[in-house]
Amino acid sequence: MLGLPDHIHAFLFDLDGVLTQTAKVHAAAWKSMFDAFLREEARRTDEEFVPFDPVQDYDRYVDGKPRLDGTRSFLASRDIKLPEGSPDDPPGTRSVYGLSTTKNDLVLRMIQEQGVQPYSGSVEYVHRLRVLGLPRAVVSSSANCRDVLKAAGIDGLFDVVIDGTVARREGLPGKPAPDTYLYAARALNTPPERAAVFEDALAGVESGRAGGFGAVVGVNRTGQAAELRQHGADLVVDDLSQLIEGAAE
Repeated sequence: MLGLPDHIHAFLFDLDGVLTQTAKVHAAAWKSMFDAFLREEARRTDEEFVPFDPVQDYDRYVDGKPRLDGTRSFLASRDIKLPEGSPDDPPGTRSVYGLSTTKNDLVLRMIQEQGVQPYSGSVEYVHRLRVLGLPRAVVSSSANCRDVLKAAGIDGLFDVVIDGTVARREGLPGKPAPDTYLYAARALNTPPERAAVFEDALAGVESGRAGGFGAVVGVNRTGQAAELRQHGADLVVDDLSQLIEGAAE
């Protein structure tokens, strides 16, 4: 009925790319922010401008990670060293915090202008879990998670929401560390081996594998099924409706 082993009792979902069609919005916001920064760096250093790749760079360095970690990871890939700055740095400041704030402002504006659409297969799957009375959580690195859930009209479908705000408050490392997923499992009173993690990000499936979860489901939205398996997914689907239909790989 649920496409997973019978011992799985709790279900932990990433947000962007699993429940909502916002991963592409995040990728676009990262590209806009980094391209503007990289053009300025190219002018400043008199070097070639190499743009941010919204597929390769996004998947490798920023997808699924807390915003600051994503910024640091991509900058390190280009061997660019910036001051850390502070949370008070305004958008455009040449610091890790400044770039991260710029990206957040961009994605919030895009979501406000474009709205948020959930994946219908995911909504159907979560509705089925609710009917069966099975525990459900959202585990997202985003501090905007609750706003996105509300905008998508699915904020009432989950028992627990562990987002970037909770992670900061509790001192939880972001994905690929397993801490946020482990925290969610505890909040649902379920041991990890009886919980399933649903992730579209490579860092996310790494997180599920590192946490010893009973099942790690890779959601292949961008043609990276092989990479999801390599990073720890037990099975890969293109949409959660495949789990209901018995078509998971």
